[in-house]
Amino acid sequence: MVCIAAKSQTITVGGTDWSPVIPTITEAGSDYAGTYESSSTQIWLNLTVPILLGTGKVSVRYEPNPTWHSSLKIDVRKLNNGSGLCVLCSMSPNQSTAYQEVLTSDVELFRVTAVLSLATVTDIGLNLRLRGVSVTTPVANYSARIVFTIGPQ
Repeated sequence: MVCIAAKSQTITVGGTDWSPVIPTITEAGSDYAGTYESSSTQIWLNLTVPILLGTGKVSVRYEPNPTWHSSLKIDVRKLNNGSGLCVLCSMSPNQSTAYQEVLTSDVELFRVTAVLSLATVTDIGLNLRLRGVSVTTPVANYSARIVFTIGPQ
């Protein structure tokens, strides 16, 4: 579990490591399915945003750990808005989202704005998708670390 604080905003990331099950190819001329999805809510986020018009922008990026192949793409999507104490606060986008590609630089995933009270949102579910798996990708153990941050808009 990781907790990061920035200007009174906090984010806690939970869940489990994900290793997609990629079947063995047994027939000449075959290829992999190419795309693999994690279970729903593979990752969950808990966050707080300070009172009175505080905004928390949640961003995501990946870091090769230690190597990654450029043909492999990681996507993430927000499955729900979580639950918690959030009086007159808002989340944008305010629904489940389509998959969004994760890059090596921060990409905004969503925002939470607290209007009249501290926004405490728990159990925001996320899942992952891996694309680009192919027999043309060199054989190796590829690994990446997904990093979530929260900061002002």
